[in-house]
Formats: sequence, C-alpha cells, structure tokens
Amino acid sequence: MKLPAHFLPHGGGPWPWVNIGMPRAEHEAMASYLRGVATGLQPRAILCVTAHWEAPVATVSSSAAPGMLYDYYGFPAESYRIQWPAPGSPELARRVRELLAGAGIASAEDATRGFDHGTFVPLKLAFPTAQVPCVQLSLVQGLDAAKHLALGRALAPLREEGVLIVGSGMTYHNLRKFFDGSGVNDSRSFDAWLQASVLGSDRESRLARWTEAPAARAVHPREEHLLPLHVVAGAAGADPARLAWSGTVKGLSVSGFAFG
Repeated sequence: MKLPAHFLPHGGGPWPWVNIGMPRAEHEAMASYLRGVATGLQPRAILCVTAHWEAPVATVSSSAAPGMLYDYYGFPAESYRIQWPAPGSPELARRVRELLAGAGIASAEDATRGFDHGTFVPLKLAFPTAQVPCVQLSLVQGLDAAKHLALGRALAPLREEGVLIVGSGMTYHNLRKFFDGSGVNDSRSFDAWLQASVLGSDRESRLARWTEAPAARAVHPREEHLLPLHVVAGAAGADPARLAWSGTVKGLSVSGFAFG
C-alpha cells in the first residue's frame, strides 16, 4: 500500500514541553494534530526532510543509532534532556541515495548527525514510542524551489516501499514578527494562497513560483522552512492533497498538509 506524505509544522523550539508563550488553546490544538498524524499508519521507516539542515548536496543521515541535536538556544535546562531514541536506517539512507542518483541528483551521507528539533519535536508527538527507524534528509544550499520539487519526485517510490515521507517546517517563519505580533495579516494572506495552491490542480507550478504569493517574503524572509513542503509535494506526484490542519501559532496562521 502506498503511504501518504505529510508536511508538518514543527512550531518553535521545544514548545510541546516548554512554555514559549503560546496560548493554551493553540498549544493543545497543534499538539493534538501532531499526535494524530500516525493514526492508522504502520510505516517500516520514516524519511524526514528537515528545515534545520542545509548541505551543498542532498545529504542523508546514515547512523544506525542517531543521537540528539538540540539546535535551539536560551531554553530551560530540561529542554536539553529531551530524548527521542528512534533507530536510524543505513539501509534506507542507501536507498535514498540510489533513487537520487537514478534521477541525476547529487547526494551525500552523514553518519554523525543526530535528530534536530525539526525532526524530533513533531515525530516525538506522532511516534512517541520511537520504534520506527528514521532517516533525515537535508535541504540543498541555494534553496531553489524547482530543485526541491524534483528532489521529492525522485523519492516518490519510497511511498510504495513502506516509507513515510515527512517534510518538517513552518508555513509562516518570520521570527521577528512572531514576537512583535505584526505579521498576522501577512500570515493570513500567504496561508490562503498556499492552501489554494497545494489543494489546486496546478500545485507544482504554483509552488515553484511561491515568491509571487501575497506577502511571500514578509512571511518567509528566507525559505528554508517552506521548502520541505516542496519536497513532499514532489513526492506526492498527482495524488490529491488535503488540508490536514489549520491553526495559529502566537496568532499567526499556520497549516499542515497531507498527500495521498
């Protein structure tokens, strides 16, 4: 059975376990959504495209036992003791590289990288027992939208091989405006455009031109938190998409999508 593919918003830092100032209703709504992502799914492995890793070429984590990478700053001490001890999968890492090579896409592997918070935050909620092997995939430096769509297309066969493809990012990511509250209208305009684009028939062409969207650069001064969605959309091919979740983080509109 072909597995779906998901784009998940991962929120700010270790937010499920540390108070970052989210209203309680927001916190509960987003956490509930992420806890439900795995319902009915039994993947043999997870491939997570994380917004928090960029490399010169598409790079996969290849350790059989990844550690933890606490790539956030200024949080309480307990947030640096969070554990999500999922195994890695050198086998899946090799398969990812094989598929990329077949599509003419350069790749590399990293046997030392641990799970960053773009990976362990949403997946600790979705897969709390940490029993499903997980491999991380980087973005490619230069952050070209079309190249990340192509990256996803190359990886599409994994969905029929028992692999759950997850893109972890945020549909809104302007950190300054997260804290001063001035980005609400921009977030709504961009999110409306993004939902229409992902759910529409010309999904890839619109995503390739995402900078033409209303408030695009106000919402994403830098696009690393959006491009995991492009990889997932590429892996979805012509499969239908649905709006899996729509909510707010500190009042700013954020969405999650499922494909297939």
